[in-house]
Amino acid sequence: MGNCFRRSQRISEIPKAGSFSFPASASTTTHTTSTENRERESHPLPVPTGSEKSSSHSRAGSLPNPRSEFEILSSPDLKSFLLSVLEEATQNFCNLLGEGGFGCVYKGWLDRDTLTASNPGSGMEVAVKRLKLRGVQGHKEWLSEVKFLGQLHHPHLVKLTGFCLEGDHRLLVYEFMPRGSLENHLFRRKTNSPLSWEKRMKVAVGAARGLSFLHNCNPQVIYRDFKASNILLDSEFNAKLSDFGLAKLGPTGDHSHVSTQVMGTQGYTCPEYMTTGRLSAKCDVYSFGVVLLELLTGRRVRDKSLGQGYTLIEWVRPYLHEKRAVSRIMDTRLEGQYPQNAAFFAASLAYQCTRPETKRRPDMAYVLEILEQLQSPKCNSNNRRSSPSLLARDSNLTNNKSPKPGQVRRVSDWSHGFECLG
Repeated sequence: MGNCFRRSQRISEIPKAGSFSFPASASTTTHTTSTENRERESHPLPVPTGSEKSSSHSRAGSLPNPRSEFEILSSPDLKSFLLSVLEEATQNFCNLLGEGGFGCVYKGWLDRDTLTASNPGSGMEVAVKRLKLRGVQGHKEWLSEVKFLGQLHHPHLVKLTGFCLEGDHRLLVYEFMPRGSLENHLFRRKTNSPLSWEKRMKVAVGAARGLSFLHNCNPQVIYRDFKASNILLDSEFNAKLSDFGLAKLGPTGDHSHVSTQVMGTQGYTCPEYMTTGRLSAKCDVYSFGVVLLELLTGRRVRDKSLGQGYTLIEWVRPYLHEKRAVSRIMDTRLEGQYPQNAAFFAASLAYQCTRPETKRRPDMAYVLEILEQLQSPKCNSNNRRSSPSLLARDSNLTNNKSPKPGQVRRVSDWSHGFECLG
């Protein structure tokens, strides 16, 4: 897990990363101010807009807008489980998948039709997250997950099946993600078959679709804890965002940001949010850029091998001025099996996302369209070494310039766009 913190913490006090990377956050519990309480209660829950609203996967708009805890927990799409049922489903919480700041996650089995406990190996596999009674992430974050995942439905958001609220016990029941987290595949799993270029791009595109969906909701949803350990993978390596304990409704009207207590994960959190507490969707864009760099390099954002005081962002910057130089930052486990030009533009895009100036970062719609082009078959030809697979004439990428603030340029509208070569 990453390191979650409050702004009041000194760096030396930030806890070390845990060993768990399933959907359990290591975020720090904070007390919500009365202003924030009023803000949370006054906002309706997000409803997808535009094309997202018509998607068969996006059913949030058909639900009532809960404003109280009772209404949130009364969501018709969620099952309220008895503790005894989840104890039986997990063999009395014996099938441990991992542990994080929130608590422990166990594997369980439920009957697909009745959602009652089933025998191991039969029925539907689920992941059951159990809150530690004195964990660092409390009831507020637990309720936040129920609130958002109970209303938001999308192929790239992990599905919340239900919850348990019984006495002091707080549990969440998710769909089981057999491939675990992206963090496991990039940094923890010792294997002779690392993620291929195609799988890395598939993960990047899927995660970008999830974030883009959240940012297009009305009101906007800011994820606030985008990192490799919160990206889960199904059997086909489709990426899904998990752990919505820190998610927050974004600004409305003419406001550019919301002000809130700083929470997040060290290395993934954008500088302006850390210093001012001003939160916007561009904070998620920054975090996405960090994860994209991790996908390309196979290195953590805070890799000790980079040298004291160096972050991954600072380390890659000198290599983004020439396509050939990008090979020096790419994950050596790829063994050169990637399209050089596509890798260069992906790295340049990651750099755009992590610019310190908020207004110079692209939005997720722009990021997603670029990644979808880089993922296309013509841009990933088998002859990776001898011929370029992508020709870019976009000066914004080649010169590391972002679109103008608020500008989202569709690919079909570009006068100097991308041209994939066969």
